[in-house]
Amino acid sequence: MFRLEFAFIAMVAVIVASNVLVLFPINDWLTWGAFPYAVSFLITELTTRFHGASKARRVVYIGFAVGVVISVVLSTPRIALASAFAFLFSQLLDIAAFSKLRQSSTWWLAPLGASMLASAVDSAMFWSFAFYGEELPFVTWAIGDTCVKFAVDLVMLLPFRMAVKSTQHI
Repeated sequence: MFRLEFAFIAMVAVIVASNVLVLFPINDWLTWGAFPYAVSFLITELTTRFHGASKARRVVYIGFAVGVVISVVLSTPRIALASAFAFLFSQLLDIAAFSKLRQSSTWWLAPLGASMLASAVDSAMFWSFAFYGEELPFVTWAIGDTCVKFAVDLVMLLPFRMAVKSTQHI
């Protein structure tokens, strides 16, 4: 079973890792922060699937609070705050969209549709708040970030499906 303690720890780890790694550009299209962040949607969706939307929101709120405090210390205050607001909004959107799409008979529609929608919103909010006015290629970073998140969203279908299947035999 997907345990809540794991969800809390994993969510904070993903937030902090993403906020630190975003400081390290790969090129004008991508930073290292793009890679771990999309995993947060898998955490949220598995929590919603196994424990319900209210407990998933609790994981998001705790991840938000702890993640922003640690990120202010390890990253920059501007990145930590931009990340916090984008994270909070996109994660709550993910929970709502996943809960609604879960009614579909197609197993992959809820995790993929919800995470792609939330990924796009998160990227737009984060990059606009974190780097607006800076002489950095933040628009291309936002595009690259969104593309990586979409790719990770697709890859995360496999662990989502495996987790759901493993509990159906219990």
